Amino acid sequence: MNGEEIVRLCLEHTLYPWSATAAVHPLPIVRAEGLYMYTADGRRILDFASQLMCVNIGHSHPRVVEAMKRACDGLLFVHPGTATEMRARLAERLARICPGDLDVFFFTLGGAEANENAIRAARLFTGRPKILSRYRSYHGGTNAAMQLSGDPRRWANEPGMPGVIRVMDPWPYKYSFGTDPAEITRNNLTYLEEVIDYEGPHTIAAMIIESVVGTNGILVPPPGYLHGLKELLSRHGILLICDEVMSGFGRTGKLFGFEHGDIVPDIVTMAKGLTSSYVPLGAVGVSRRIGDHFRDNVFWGGLTYNAHPFCLAVADAVLDVLLDEGLIENAARLGPVMQSEMENLAARHPSVLAHRNIGLFGMVELRRDSRGTPLAPFNGSHPAMARFHQALLDAGLYTLGRWNNFMTNPPLSIDEAELRHGFAIIDRALGVVDEVFEG
Repeated sequence: MNGEEIVRLCLEHTLYPWSATAAVHPLPIVRAEGLYMYTADGRRILDFASQLMCVNIGHSHPRVVEAMKRACDGLLFVHPGTATEMRARLAERLARICPGDLDVFFFTLGGAEANENAIRAARLFTGRPKILSRYRSYHGGTNAAMQLSGDPRRWANEPGMPGVIRVMDPWPYKYSFGTDPAEITRNNLTYLEEVIDYEGPHTIAAMIIESVVGTNGILVPPPGYLHGLKELLSRHGILLICDEVMSGFGRTGKLFGFEHGDIVPDIVTMAKGLTSSYVPLGAVGVSRRIGDHFRDNVFWGGLTYNAHPFCLAVADAVLDVLLDEGLIENAARLGPVMQSEMENLAARHPSVLAHRNIGLFGMVELRRDSRGTPLAPFNGSHPAMARFHQALLDAGLYTLGRWNNFMTNPPLSIDEAELRHGFAIIDRALGVVDEVFEG
């Protein structure tokens, strides 16, 4: 098919996520290699978002492609009640590389499903019904995960699972708990403990957080927050679930984002980078004490494709690349380079409101005036954002944008020259946003 036919048939016969089909203008992508994807008409586009912050090792890595071909000659599928070599191999490997006593795993097909099973495990383990979550969060598009999310995408999906209590993040959207990071941490945790008191700590099974908030802002926890949060929850017998679906597997310059806070959660969820999204796979990792609970008590969960042997084999190959080729270390090394490039954008463009990153996990916010008014309101849009993203595509760069921000999350295999090249394209494209800036 040519590109026009691909797009026409996709729009005629498929639905697109979070979109009205008539408003979608998809790129016809025919292949992707390394840092780049290629359209049907031969255009090469730098992937500055790792698709959905998931293709961590880059596209079509030859070592993984060869491993996938070998896996096709092996065991393709058996039901999840069986034992397989790949299930044994990957679980043991994750137990070795995960911090602390996170060494029992339940394999799913994605992050949302992992989060659903994480809260199921927490409720079964504690015997408590409620789950705490935060407003500036996204945990997936399935029923329970959607309600755990504070993201506006849940609005059209309500009402959903009961028992979720949402609280403010240490970094609220409009208001602040203070200006000093220590004060912000202290005030937010004081507020959180008051909520816990009101709800009754004996009714709360767990709190789920993104270790580093993803699509709702790339929000790095203030110093001391994760440590203080873990201590507060533990004092009340409440489990901490860290959603590492987006921030895990090297994105932040460490294997998991929570490692920056020097803690180990009771439960961790993962997906995306686990297979670099070459195939669907997610996992729930639980501490040994929770794992031991389910040796004598039924875990009431499971789907046909849990612990799919082919997907597990791909994950093992992806981990080989991630660890052998030093991609986590590369993300840590290039984090300061990304920060300096963002600082250059802020110095050159009045439309830049704010920027932040940790490793190769970054975001830039845009404004419309010198008072700092966001270019687009919360859950809103502005015509200049569409022109900006079109200018990026025309210049050969793809990234994600939302409301008044855009993301800078390339594959962890990027080098410094390509990273700076991507920011040079962004630098030129920001001119269309500066045009609407009201000085």
